[in-house]
Amino acid sequence: MFVRDRMSSPPVTITPDTPFQDALKLMNDHGFRRLPVVNKKGKLVGIVSERDLLYASPSPATSLSVWEITYLLSKVRIREIMTREVFTTTPDTPIEDAAHLMADNKIGGLPVVDENERVVGVITETDIFKSFVEMFAGGHSGLRLTLQVPEKKDVLLDLSRSIRKVDGSIVSVGSFYGDVSGERGLVVKVKDANRGQLVNILEALGDHVVDARDV
Repeated sequence: MFVRDRMSSPPVTITPDTPFQDALKLMNDHGFRRLPVVNKKGKLVGIVSERDLLYASPSPATSLSVWEITYLLSKVRIREIMTREVFTTTPDTPIEDAAHLMADNKIGGLPVVDENERVVGVITETDIFKSFVEMFAGGHSGLRLTLQVPEKKDVLLDLSRSIRKVDGSIVSVGSFYGDVSGERGLVVKVKDANRGQLVNILEALGDHVVDARDV
C-alpha cells in the first residue's frame, strides 16, 4: 500500500496572500486541521495548521471590540503565520514510511508532492489509522491469533499450512518485534478455522499462542 492509495486528492490549498479569515472559514467548513500553502504554479511554499490560526487570534481577554478584532484579522495574511519548513511525502512512498515520518516528528499530516514539488494530495493520521484497520481486517469476523514465533525462514509457510489443515484461510497478517531476542510477534486473522484444533497444531510446531479469540 502506498501513499497514493490513501491520500486525499485533489488537495484543498491556499496561497500566501489568502486572508486569515478565509483560511479559518475553509478549515471550519471542511473540518480540516491543516492546509498546504502553494504559489501560483502550485508548488509547496508552506503549511498552516489550525493551531497556527488559533495562536494568531486575539485572546478572549482582549479589550478590543469585535469590530476592531475583525478589522485587525482582515489585515493578516497567511504568509505571516505559515510554517515554511514542511515535512512532505510522495505518492509512491510506502504508507508505513509516511506513518514513521509523522510519528517521529509528531505531526498529524503531510502534503504529498510530485517530482516538481507541486502538491497533489494530503495524507493525515486519520488516513493512516484507516489503513491500519484495513491491514488488520478490523471489523471483519474471524479467529484472531497473537503468536510468538521463531525468527526463521519458512515460518509463514508453516503457519499457512497449519491453517490449511483445518480448512481455514488467512484474512490478514501483521508482525511486530517481540520481547524475546530471536523471536517475532505475529497477529493473524483467520476465517473458517476451529480455534481448538488450530491452537494445538501451532503449539506442536513450536509457535507460542499468546492469545486466540473469535471476533
